[in-house]
Amino acid sequence: MNHKKLLPLLLASLFAAPAFAAVDLLAIGTLSGNAFDLSSQTAGPLENGLAGNLLGGLGSGIAYAGNNTFIATPDRGPNATPYNSLVDDTSSYIARFQTITMSLTANTSGSGYAFNLTPTLTATTLLSSATALTYGTGAGLNLPNGAPALNAVNNTNYFTGRSDNFNAALPSTNPNNARLDPEAVRVSVDGKSVFVSDEYGPYVYQFDRATGERIKSFALPANLAITNLNAQGALEISGNTTGRVTNKGMEGLAITPDGKTLYGIMQAPLEQDAASKIKSVRIVKIDVASGAVNEYAYTLTTGSGVSEIVALNDHQFLVDERDGKGLGDGTTAVAKQLFKIDITGAQDVSALSGDLSTKAVSKMLFLDIVAVLNAKGIASNMIPSKIEGLAFGADVTVNGVLTHTLYVTNDNDFVPGTAGDNKFFVFGVTDADLAAVGATYVAQSIAVSAVPEPTTSWMLLAGLGLMGFVARRRKSAAAK
Repeated sequence: MNHKKLLPLLLASLFAAPAFAAVDLLAIGTLSGNAFDLSSQTAGPLENGLAGNLLGGLGSGIAYAGNNTFIATPDRGPNATPYNSLVDDTSSYIARFQTITMSLTANTSGSGYAFNLTPTLTATTLLSSATALTYGTGAGLNLPNGAPALNAVNNTNYFTGRSDNFNAALPSTNPNNARLDPEAVRVSVDGKSVFVSDEYGPYVYQFDRATGERIKSFALPANLAITNLNAQGALEISGNTTGRVTNKGMEGLAITPDGKTLYGIMQAPLEQDAASKIKSVRIVKIDVASGAVNEYAYTLTTGSGVSEIVALNDHQFLVDERDGKGLGDGTTAVAKQLFKIDITGAQDVSALSGDLSTKAVSKMLFLDIVAVLNAKGIASNMIPSKIEGLAFGADVTVNGVLTHTLYVTNDNDFVPGTAGDNKFFVFGVTDADLAAVGATYVAQSIAVSAVPEPTTSWMLLAGLGLMGFVARRRKSAAAK
């Protein structure tokens, strides 16, 4: 049998499908990459000299939280500024999520896009642990201890992006490590907590939405972990033959409409799968209540990697597969594509390694982002290289047709001068668009009325001098 001839036929059967041009770009919004977030306590300079509250990397992950509210997660912080290669230029940037309101209003000017989008940052919430975390000592790295100074001020154990904040005696999935590289976020159905997936572990944690304190850690399969940890990614990769590849951990996270199940997706093949000619990454299904897990395979089309997964319903998802080309890389964007996948009947690959392509979930091209942006006059060299966040928002009506809004965001790596600002692209997806690829959409249920105020919102009010207002609110709450 001629396997060389069979390989192209297999790839063609897996990936051949047209993009559907009916999916239109409805709006673009921007938050300046030179601005600062609302955590004034972290405003001091990091080890690399940059402000610890620079408003960047917002598009690493984005989640809808009901009404016009979204949660966005910057990743491990500004590490594109060289200062210490022994820690891959990472810093003690405290992990956090940003709360953003998205004002989407009809454009009546007769020109431009169908809608105007105005994002507004309303709160910054720092991520912490109630139990002690392991921080690097800094020994041999020409650095101080990896614990941020704010730990002592607030008597809190904050997660940070510094790569040496780990316990070398335990696997990378040890939940007591202080290092965290948030890459995706989803909101619980009760609206009171958020789920965050990361690349360092990989980890999937649940955090209280009001306080940012971790309330649950999900135990992920051991085959995702590495056992030889290092503050330098290149040394970490060379020191392991199994587990996640450094900086290519659990890049995406989806939640089913009923909020009962999470689906995390790895950015790249695990070390034990990487030698296969057909590249497949793993999807990890997590039952929120029990913590039970399963693994499925997703085969890459371009071979470049996956950045996000978002649920269409309880068995169909959109997967963001992209290259690293475009604004921020100094090149022109080529592949930024969304594929519809269906896990119905998918085979568990937990016990397998190597070539997983024959067990992979079915996939079909749904949206070529580069093609749509080009059609709107946006040149390929101005398309962000890192298109990383996906979230469905509130429905709108376009020309009399009910349309689902799909928010697509970028990670600008905290370097706006190179990678541009924090961008939010809103695409309009109709039921007809979905039907063309055999898909349906069910919106996630989120109890927005039960959502508490983020703590940093109160800090901001106090900073603005509204002490009387805060006092009245506290007095009223105490009386209840």
